Amino acid sequence: MEVAIRAVDAACEVIRSSYGGAVKRFEKGDRDFATGVDLAAERVIRRVLREACPSDVILGEEYGAGTGDGSRTWLVDPLCGTVNYAARTPLVAVNLALRTESGVTVAVSADPLSGEVFWTGGRGAFLRRDGREEPLVPVAGDRLVDVNLDPPFPNAASFRTARMLLDDAFTEDFRPRVVSTTLALAWVAAGRRAAYITDGHLRDSVHFTSGIALCQAAGCVVTNLAGQPVHSGVQGLVAASDPESHRELIDLVSRHREN
Repeated sequence: MEVAIRAVDAACEVIRSSYGGAVKRFEKGDRDFATGVDLAAERVIRRVLREACPSDVILGEEYGAGTGDGSRTWLVDPLCGTVNYAARTPLVAVNLALRTESGVTVAVSADPLSGEVFWTGGRGAFLRRDGREEPLVPVAGDRLVDVNLDPPFPNAASFRTARMLLDDAFTEDFRPRVVSTTLALAWVAAGRRAAYITDGHLRDSVHFTSGIALCQAAGCVVTNLAGQPVHSGVQGLVAASDPESHRELIDLVSRHREN
């Protein structure tokens, strides 16, 4: 766990030190791009992990997969919210998770610009800030719900999260938000959001694995879009702070999937 936090802290320092300045872009196709900061942040994460865990596989968004024995794989998202960052919008995250043969055993999602580090070692989820730690406690609060509008959309023929924004039943019961970074999943675990909804095939995703693990460790209700186990069936994700909010959102999602 401390190795993971050390790696994420190193990436956060890279991101903070360059924030607000001009960034070099590297086109990836389909209107997607990385910046020199994404690349530098992933390099420092890889350096820390290689020194501490030389036999582990490292799978990163920018540099792909390296070699290793295959029983332990680190999933690295060095800068989630690249478009936000390039536009000088302070909504970004660094995500790191360790998948072993028994599942995801370590997960960290950090906000490099606020200095908050959300983490779990499998039992409970915690926030590390200013040298102090506190448990993450999910609550529905003000019913804020983040919806992810970024592709890919594997269920596009039957479901699009954007359509929910036109549903009066959704906007009357919940207060939708779009932050375009998986930091919002950590916010669900921390009680700052009631839920998060996205489409997509998310198993072993460098973007989503750490946030899903945080929500599960904090006691959130985490399923696919049909209310079934996550990573099964129709895929996608509904992560909610409590069973009631989850039931309401699954009902809303199901109405749109049926249409």
